[in-house]
Amino acid sequence: MLEHLATCLMYPNEKIKAAVCYLYGKLYSSPTAAEKLCVHFTESLCGLFLTTLKNAQTKELQLNCMGLLNQLLKYDHFVSVTMGNSGKGADSASPELFERESPLPLVLKKLLLSRDELLQVASAQCIAAVLVHSPAKYAPAFIHADIPEFLFECLFCTSEILIWSVYCCLLLLTEEHLFFSKCHTVYGIEPVLKSLKEILHFNNVELHKQGLLLLTEILKRQPVEIKLFTNTAVFKDAISVLVEAINCPVLEVATEAVRAVTALLRKDHVSLPPVQYGELQKLIESVLKQCNDLPLLPPTRGLMGHAGARHQNRAVSRQGQFIQSALESFRNACRLAVECQNDPLAQENPFTAPSAEKKDTLKSFSEFLLRMSDSLCIPIVMKYSERIVRPVLMEVFISTINILFSVVPDMGKRFSIKLASSCFIRLNLELKAKFCTGQSNPALNQACSSFLHSMCLNLHSSSKKMANSSQEEQEISELLQKNLPQINFGVAEGLTLLSETPSSYCLDDTVRGHQYSLLLLFYFAFSQEDRFVPEAELFSAIRSFLLSLQHQGDCPPTYVFRAVLYLLGICQDKTKALDLASLSAIRRVLDITSDFALVYVHHPLLLKFFLFYPELMGRFGHRILQLWFSCEDYGQNESQDAVTRIDPGCSDTSDYFNSFLCILKDNPSALLVLLDLVCQGSKEVAHKVLVTLETFLKRNDDVCVCDLLRSQFLQILQKLLIEESSSILQENQCLPLLLNLLFLVQLRYVAERELDGTDFRLLHLISNLSGKCSPTDLELLQPSLNFLYWSLQQTTPSSQQRVVAMLLSSVPLLELLERVLQLTWMLPVPSPSEPALSLSNETLLCSAWLLTAALLTQQHIYKTEVHHVICLEVDQVFCAVAFRKKKSTLLFVSILQFLRAILRQNLSSSLVKFDVHHTDKNGRELSLSKEDATLFPLTTRHVLSLVISLQNLLVQKDLLLSQTVIGCLEILLEYLHGKNQGIASHIVSQPWNKFLLVTLLDGGENSFLHPEILRLVTLCVKYQNTNLISQSEINHVLEEAANTNLSELPDATVSALHSFLLQVSTLAKLQNGKGQLDSTQRASIQTLLEGLPSRSRIQQTHQSMICLGGVAVSLSHIRN
Repeated sequence: MLEHLATCLMYPNEKIKAAVCYLYGKLYSSPTAAEKLCVHFTESLCGLFLTTLKNAQTKELQLNCMGLLNQLLKYDHFVSVTMGNSGKGADSASPELFERESPLPLVLKKLLLSRDELLQVASAQCIAAVLVHSPAKYAPAFIHADIPEFLFECLFCTSEILIWSVYCCLLLLTEEHLFFSKCHTVYGIEPVLKSLKEILHFNNVELHKQGLLLLTEILKRQPVEIKLFTNTAVFKDAISVLVEAINCPVLEVATEAVRAVTALLRKDHVSLPPVQYGELQKLIESVLKQCNDLPLLPPTRGLMGHAGARHQNRAVSRQGQFIQSALESFRNACRLAVECQNDPLAQENPFTAPSAEKKDTLKSFSEFLLRMSDSLCIPIVMKYSERIVRPVLMEVFISTINILFSVVPDMGKRFSIKLASSCFIRLNLELKAKFCTGQSNPALNQACSSFLHSMCLNLHSSSKKMANSSQEEQEISELLQKNLPQINFGVAEGLTLLSETPSSYCLDDTVRGHQYSLLLLFYFAFSQEDRFVPEAELFSAIRSFLLSLQHQGDCPPTYVFRAVLYLLGICQDKTKALDLASLSAIRRVLDITSDFALVYVHHPLLLKFFLFYPELMGRFGHRILQLWFSCEDYGQNESQDAVTRIDPGCSDTSDYFNSFLCILKDNPSALLVLLDLVCQGSKEVAHKVLVTLETFLKRNDDVCVCDLLRSQFLQILQKLLIEESSSILQENQCLPLLLNLLFLVQLRYVAERELDGTDFRLLHLISNLSGKCSPTDLELLQPSLNFLYWSLQQTTPSSQQRVVAMLLSSVPLLELLERVLQLTWMLPVPSPSEPALSLSNETLLCSAWLLTAALLTQQHIYKTEVHHVICLEVDQVFCAVAFRKKKSTLLFVSILQFLRAILRQNLSSSLVKFDVHHTDKNGRELSLSKEDATLFPLTTRHVLSLVISLQNLLVQKDLLLSQTVIGCLEILLEYLHGKNQGIASHIVSQPWNKFLLVTLLDGGENSFLHPEILRLVTLCVKYQNTNLISQSEINHVLEEAANTNLSELPDATVSALHSFLLQVSTLAKLQNGKGQLDSTQRASIQTLLEGLPSRSRIQQTHQSMICLGGVAVSLSHIRN
């Protein structure tokens, strides 16, 4: 019957043929029957069936033939017979040979060309059924028949089942290299992308996954030498499709899309040119943002039951798979950036105009990757790892971060510092300890070891370079490469290892290598504030390590011992001190170290560690402090505070400076070492030391170091003056700082004191030095004059007399003072001899006028011999007092102090002489008027000009200036009263004085008890100006004083009130009853006088010397 049934296929009626095919289909659907009919099919049926299928015209016959074929293709034997062993010699056979041996591919191709969707689906399913048995064996026949081309054409349909069937066929064909070498993928990539774009709108998750899987396989298997994307438009379509798929709410679909992204990120796929970096950034950002938006599932709870727990575990696993795929895509992007670094065409768009802004560049793409890692990649993994840690995921993550070091080499060091400060050394060591013990997870172990190796080298290279840094870096690299893969234990085991002593009989240095590597890891972690090891335990382990070195006589490499010293310094505050044996081990290694800089780390705690142990400070103190200042970075402008000279962007530098000042405060003996550095160190180091000491003295008033420093200053100053000539002294930057420091030390002596031999030797040196300077040597002269002024004002009378004699015997000093004083009235245009001074140089003028005023006073008191007379033009001096806004207040105070001193001596002094020129424009001498003759060497014009200036200055309401002005006005009126009482009365009775008093009373305090107002009122009362001060105003002062708690009044007010009360009492006695005070007022005055604090209290509470704007000012000098 079977023989007759087979012959029916030769019958011309296709309905009969269709019935026969149907019967055969039923027969071969049974595996038992199919096995029995193998011979029948091979010998009788195969040829007839293929001929029938090839020539079938009716749809019924075509469908029944395809049904039979579908049943036959389930069995490998029938596939082999049907395909005619077409796989033999697949790579070399010609298309004609395939067509002759196996007509099936052509038959199926014909059906694919039909417009019938059902036949197309059946044809695609049969192709897939053949390929499933052996793609390598049967795919070449279909490829040579150009079937892939027609399969791609079928993707333009909207039938989900046909698209699915085509996807299945194409997926199987991707396993054959011929599929790619014949460039079918180059032709088919566009249909694949268009079909994906369409099906993503379908509600068919499996179809989405199958299409994305096909795209992934094409991207992954495409040969490097055959470019898949031939134009930018297709590449952008691929990006657009992938971005849409990534944003799919179904996680499985998004995962497949991310895998396709991973396959896309290959240099041969993106090198069009130009490389579309902007599109790549959009794609990568979509991947990472989708990861970031994943909702974290809560931890599995026991109450959920087994089914709920399994479901949640699967969901967590799917999330992990998605994140892992996303990390793999990001890793490929980083690799792509590194590969493009060596390709000039990939650096930027070569078609960009020279003048246009270059945006799509490799540099911008690399920086984008760093930003994404910082803002998304790392936080995503850390957030997921809080719930579950997957070794495979962490391997991808760590290897990705490791590649990032090479993405932007210029930023690799900064990136390493940020990672280390974010506990990444701790993270990698924990991963190795948890998952890499024994032979577990070798890929993760290798990734963590490589990452730690790269990070440590970057951290090492970010530190200050030494002379042998390249050799040292190579040694560190070899040490870490050798030992890191074996360091797979926790912190406790690591500390135990540090405490071990290797056997002296063991030739293997594994233990020492592990110890050295651990110390380096701890050092780099602690240097970035990741102190994941308890300090006390680490300190104890390092102590044991030192004793082990001492016991075996080992000497570790300098970079290892540098780590040891740093860790000891960091941990010292958290534990007890080292014993002598440990200190001896440290000294032994340091003694044989050729260069101390090789083991030095610039950190205040390391410095504090050395200062803490006298055994170390005595031997190595000079060297470590020398290195400290060599590494510090101070500015060169000594007029500002040292902290403001530090770069505000370098917070570490500012913190280190402040920490160093605190260390100095706790270790005053270190100041002597610093002063030795000024003598023995380089000029740069000496300058930095003096800057530091200056700030230290300004900030720490309570540290008693004056006697300790003065003798050292004397030695340093003597050394500088002996070694350098006067022409070089002006260029020495340390000398002004030293002089300023000396003055700061002197300022600490609040009370008057007897000067000793050191003080007089310093005074002699500084006065001689000042005499060698010119008025333009501001940096030297300012602190020198401050020191001389202090020596005059802040000492006992016996010492004061010697100081005056020493200074007045120095003719060069007096000549210098004369020249500086004359600069006060110089014109803005420089003269040939002396340049004009700017307003910023007025501090020197202030010091010169104050010093001259003090010398005038003291010379008059002690009748000291003068060896040089200072000559000043009287017109210029009084003109200098004229009120000008551009002059500083302190300059007016200084000049007025000079005028007070000279007026107190009736303008007759052996130290200062006024030059007077009464001539007309032609140089003829003018005769003096009667009034001017009585005032000689002054004139009425000088007096009136001075009074006007004093009145204007008094309105400024500056406390120091007001005290000086009133004091000068008191001395002036006293001088005029003795010379010409008429002019004195004229000045006191001026209506302007009344207006001046009203102006002062309308100020802030509005009180007669203000000391300067009281002194002004007292002057008017003294010189009997009843028009200015009436009896009612005197009564008002008395009433206000009676209603005030006198014990709470300031000292200046008490002194002024005392003078006022005495003057009012004297005035009442002189008036002989005319307008005299009544008994009540006299009693009130007596009560007030008795209630005022004693004069001794006032004198004791006076503050002596202060520094204003760099100028030494004696308040007692101003008040008296």
